[in-house]
Amino acid sequence: MKKRFIPIWATAALILGCTMAPQYERPAAPVAADWPAGPAYDKARTVSGEPAAEIPWREFITDDRLRKVIESALENNRDLRIAAFNVERARAIYGIQRAELLPTVSVSGSGSKQRVPADLSSSGEAGTQERYSVDLGIASWEIDFFGRIRSLSDRAIEEYLATEEARRSAQIMLVSEVYRSYLAVAADRANLALAQTTLETQQETHFIVKRRFEVGIATELDLRRSQAQVETARRDVSLYTQFVAQDRNALNLLVGASVPESLLPPDLNAVALPRAVSPRLPSEVLLARPDILGAEHRLKGANANIGAARASLFPRISLTTSLGTASAELSGLFGSGSDTWLFAPQAVMPIFDARLWSALRATKAERQVAVAQYERAIQTAFREVADALAVLGTVEDNVSAQELVVEANQQTYRLSTKRYEKGLDSYLSVLDAQRSLYLAQRVLVALNLQKQVNRMQLYAALGGGAM
Repeated sequence: MKKRFIPIWATAALILGCTMAPQYERPAAPVAADWPAGPAYDKARTVSGEPAAEIPWREFITDDRLRKVIESALENNRDLRIAAFNVERARAIYGIQRAELLPTVSVSGSGSKQRVPADLSSSGEAGTQERYSVDLGIASWEIDFFGRIRSLSDRAIEEYLATEEARRSAQIMLVSEVYRSYLAVAADRANLALAQTTLETQQETHFIVKRRFEVGIATELDLRRSQAQVETARRDVSLYTQFVAQDRNALNLLVGASVPESLLPPDLNAVALPRAVSPRLPSEVLLARPDILGAEHRLKGANANIGAARASLFPRISLTTSLGTASAELSGLFGSGSDTWLFAPQAVMPIFDARLWSALRATKAERQVAVAQYERAIQTAFREVADALAVLGTVEDNVSAQELVVEANQQTYRLSTKRYEKGLDSYLSVLDAQRSLYLAQRVLVALNLQKQVNRMQLYAALGGGAM
């Protein structure tokens, strides 16, 4: 007898484990197998280092003060907290959907007392009827023969996993943004110091021009030009003072708390460069990025949703059953012969419901949308890495060339100033040299900022920062 029931239970387990969702196949990545090649990328290909995704951000960031700022941001940033709570919510929703596979067992008790008039009484006399009952049972449990609930459960777990990847992606973005904001404070402080030095130089030059004007050596035109340079430098000092304050406000918002002055850098040179990461990997490494993994989980969820829509076209079989006791008197509720039971299976077969077919078409369209979003995420990631590699391959040459430009402008300014003081040249040449030197110094600050930010861009684009 026991052997006879083995195939029955095996068949039931097979039926309950089936699903009508299409077999999932990962779409081919719509990008090249390797990174771009050319003059902009040649030097980037020679950079040695470890894969970005294998380097925790605490090891990638080498500056102790910056590391403390990022740790504070990971602890206090509200956007990251929202992402974490979204993960908890998705996990709970998955638990609710998963529980639909199991029956809900409950105990219910009831009692009623009713007066029945004579013309409605079976005995022809008016009377009072009482009924008391206690039942233990299952109410409307859908037996998942065609995998509808299982498909919905699969979709819920994929949504949960996608939300978890979104949290990891949010952490990468937060680490990257804190790094950028921290360097923005350093760069604008460097620009502010440069503007203050320029103001002092312009004031000294204006004083000399004013003395020369008073003795009749310089013209009023020279005086007004030097005065305009002083006011321009004063304006820049005020402007960069504003920028530094706004940079600090942006950093405080990312960190979720006020960053102490002791943790802020005086300029870019005070911030240690992060570790180098290796770009010498095929583009397939992008598939491990949290945002791409999240897009793939959403694609899998859309795939499972098709199975739920298909299963809705087949019969739904549900079961209601209970076991209990009932009596006309409360004292006889648990007496001999008061036991009751109920067994009520139900099958509902949709014959004509146009909404079900429309829902199936909608789920198929949603899957195509998810495929396109997944492919776009890969293409966006590929471009981010390619852009970072292009900067990595050229930024050193840019910085070196700009350093020579600054040096040449410094000599030009020194020589033009001496020629003006000796009366060999007009103040216009001094003015032009000052402007060129100031612009060259600001460009050098911007290039040094780009050089440092580029390492974080490449690290984040390759999936680093989630650990």
